[in-house]
This record gives sequence, C-alpha cells and structure tokens, in this order.
Amino acid sequence: MTVTEKTAYLRGLMDGLKINKDTDEGRLFEAIVDTLESLALAVSDIEENNDVINDELDMIEDALDSIDEELELIDEDLGVLFDEDWDEDDFDDDEEYYELICPTCGEELILDGDLLAEGEMKCPACGEDLEFDLSELEDEEDE
Repeated sequence: MTVTEKTAYLRGLMDGLKINKDTDEGRLFEAIVDTLESLALAVSDIEENNDVINDELDMIEDALDSIDEELELIDEDLGVLFDEDWDEDDFDDDEEYYELICPTCGEELILDGDLLAEGEMKCPACGEDLEFDLSELEDEEDE
C-alpha cells in the first residue's frame, strides 16, 4: 500500500467515525490528515521524479558502456591497449613520450626519450627483455 493510499484510508476512517470537525480534537485530526495527504502527494511526486531520473541514468550508462566498447575495439585495432591508470598529469609537457606494447604480455608501456635512447629495458609486467631499434626514428628526423 502506498503512502497516498494509506492517507486516503485514514481520511476514510476519520469520515466514517463522524468526528466532529468543530471540536478541538476534530480540528486536530483534520489538520493531521491534511498534513499527511500533503506529505503523501510530495512523496509520490518525488518517487515519480526518481523513477524518471533512474531511467535516464540507465540510458546514459548503456550509452557510456557502448562508447567504452567501441573505444576498446578501436584501441585493439590500433594495437594499443587502453590503460585506465594513465594520467596526463603524470607527464612533463616538455618531454616527448612514446607508447610501446610488450610483444610478450601486451602491457602498454609509456617511455620517455631518455629511456628509449638506452635501447633496451625489461618489461615491468612480465620481465621480458625489450630492445629498441631507433634507426627508423632517426631516419624520420633527418628528413
């Protein structure tokens, strides 16, 4: 039974008991039932608005899930794995960074120029020895 239905029941009880509304007690009961009816209508409106908002949030969540799936497919097509821990604030704007995917475990690595210039490193995820051939990058810079 909803709050509105319960207050309607109380109104019916009060009317059925034929409480004299001209007495102090009658005015008190009338004021209490009126107040409860107002509160019941307000609660009903809030519940309806809440249902509408929840429906809209569900639609937004579905849309975001769909976008996330599309982005994952795009990232997979590009050979880049989406890293949720990656934060642009962690990087220096003056430094150049390179993204690398470990061929063994698929971990996305972000390297600065100094680390890349060393020519080799161990993958922090799987320990695989990684070597970098910078000859293609040097050829592009010469052009």
